[in-house]
Amino acid sequence: MESPYAEVSRTLCRILGFSQSVDSLERMNRKMSEPVVDYWDSLAPPPASEEGTMLVLSADGKGVPIRRDKHARVAPDPAPLKGPKPGAKKMALLGASYTVDPRLRTPEEVTASLFHKPTALSRQRPGPQHKRLRASLARSQSGSTDPAQAEIFGSLAMEAEDRNSDGRKPTIVLMDGQHSLWETAQRDLPGGSIEILDLLHVTPRLWKVAYLFHPQGSASAAQFVRSRVLRILRGEVHSVIRGLRQMATRSGLTGRKRKQLERICGYFENHRSRMRYDEYLAAGYPIATGVIEGACRHVVKDRLERAGMQWVFEGAQAMLD
Repeated sequence: MESPYAEVSRTLCRILGFSQSVDSLERMNRKMSEPVVDYWDSLAPPPASEEGTMLVLSADGKGVPIRRDKHARVAPDPAPLKGPKPGAKKMALLGASYTVDPRLRTPEEVTASLFHKPTALSRQRPGPQHKRLRASLARSQSGSTDPAQAEIFGSLAMEAEDRNSDGRKPTIVLMDGQHSLWETAQRDLPGGSIEILDLLHVTPRLWKVAYLFHPQGSASAAQFVRSRVLRILRGEVHSVIRGLRQMATRSGLTGRKRKQLERICGYFENHRSRMRYDEYLAAGYPIATGVIEGACRHVVKDRLERAGMQWVFEGAQAMLD
């Protein structure tokens, strides 16, 4: 289904000459999702001959519009605000596993590709093999997302065991900077995994810093970002952080702007061990989360966030399954 249930009902009526209620369609969808757990439990590892030489595990969250339970009693808001209501979305956690072959690149090639300059990177890249995706909205009674994290990272751990039981493949954990996801990964995923921070969660922060010192949209801002991306890709994270703070001091940056710069520098410091991009590029490891980002867009945004769509938890989980 790619439309709200009410639209599906109208479409079926036009084609078949009879209609079904929204409640009936929702029940059918949930019924069709029931075998999913058994399917995952019975899924065999992919043939070794079809696998790439490294295993990649990734996770990310995406909000799902959840409608309020019509039977729940909610106190009226004394001062309603314009715009989306708080809590209208609940976070679904998605996990992806796949294998892939190395792709050797230089910092200069990656930097050029980020700034849309033709390079040798336009050549064919190795694609992910046997990509597997799961998604969960599971919550505890208190509303915590811990059950979803346990479910998704538990499934990723099983994928690692099934597809790399002898530990010969490098196991790469590739995610954005969300602290809780890294904590869970370190707890649940195999020891010795190579942790990599998605480069595309580094570059937007460099643009924010650039606009503290240069006009938005200016060539000087672009050059600022380009030079620091290149240095970070060459393994110079510490010197970039130090240089940013020195710039702030020399230019007399204070107040809100100084706090923003410190927040970004703190982010880089917290993830320095996951930003050894010079080593990753030399080994041919992936450094961007395109697979999981694409899954969040395709599985959640394109399917569960269309016009007029709101879900109850059970219906949304059935569709994710």
